Amino acid sequence: MNGTDCVIVCTTLPAGMDGADLARTLVGERLAACVSTLPGVRSVYRWKEKIEEDNEQQVLIKTTAERVGALGDRIRELHPYDVPELLTLPVAGGGAEYLEWVRTSTAAG
Repeated sequence: MNGTDCVIVCTTLPAGMDGADLARTLVGERLAACVSTLPGVRSVYRWKEKIEEDNEQQVLIKTTAERVGALGDRIRELHPYDVPELLTLPVAGGGAEYLEWVRTSTAAG
């Protein structure tokens, strides 16, 4: 079984924000099967014609392509940034049991 219907959505959060709170919300609402928060990320980016640098958390969200629209809407509602990072990466394959768990965990109830 391939994982073409499973995706990873990436976003970042400010270093001081409770990433676990966002994770619990997304998993609780079945928008994500799993959310991994990686602290200690240093981001350098252009914003309003200035080079900015900030400490952030990288957030990896495992879900299905079907849930990406609703997930993106919810992240935009909860996110403190004006323009949150929302990158969707396709999953080309993976363990059949894990991919099925992602599908089952994000199935609309």
